[in-house]
Amino acid sequence: MAERTVQLVLHYDGAGFSGWQRQPEQRTVQGVMEEALARLCGAPVAALGSGRTDAGVHARGQAVGVRVPERWDVQKLRRALNAILPADVWVATVHEMDAEFHARYSAVSRRYSYYVGMDDETHSPFRGRYELAFGQPLDRGALDAAAAHLVGEHCFRGFAVLGTAPPHDDHRCRVSEARWLDRPGGLVFEIEANRFLHHMVRFLVGTMLDVASGRRPVGDVPRLLAAADNRETSSPAAPHALFLDRVEYPRDLYCVP
Repeated sequence: MAERTVQLVLHYDGAGFSGWQRQPEQRTVQGVMEEALARLCGAPVAALGSGRTDAGVHARGQAVGVRVPERWDVQKLRRALNAILPADVWVATVHEMDAEFHARYSAVSRRYSYYVGMDDETHSPFRGRYELAFGQPLDRGALDAAAAHLVGEHCFRGFAVLGTAPPHDDHRCRVSEARWLDRPGGLVFEIEANRFLHHMVRFLVGTMLDVASGRRPVGDVPRLLAAADNRETSSPAAPHALFLDRVEYPRDLYCVP
């Protein structure tokens, strides 16, 4: 049967999921997507994500690669999926891709953001679900200095969960942007890199918040970038304030209508 290679761009609220990856007896985004695709296509369809978001982490730009029967053009597929998916998952856009497209291995960059609330309204149920309520004063200069150390290519072994990458992996990531921005009621940390390790953004945020609140010096960030493990790294920040915003691919992998 002729197939069409498609990229789905998903938004999802991670609060109701045990992460992206399919797991027995657990509700996951991959599991929900594959159930919907099988229902539409009449056969199992693998949904390959650009990366595995943790339990509680949200997305508004998760890229998913699927191969569907050719009768499913991209707009028909999007409408059909959104008609049957649960309310906490939405297909924002659909792109027809070259047959060589792979959602994980073809990606050239990924972008995340992490939201920190600094005012009392952060505790509102309309914000607390998506922001880390942080009631302590923060040194903005220290935050900026800590983030500046991250730009460039580094080994992030000190900011990753031990044992989740293969032993031969060098844990090197190339960070093109890392910055803290002011926003109404708080701050947002934005980071873009060619790859991310397990819990990497959350370890970075937890460490930088400790630096900015005076619990550790700014000099710890470059020192931890040279560390062999995460034993001296701050605890990872909570997952509920983290968003996967965007995944970029080479333009020549997109099929032009």
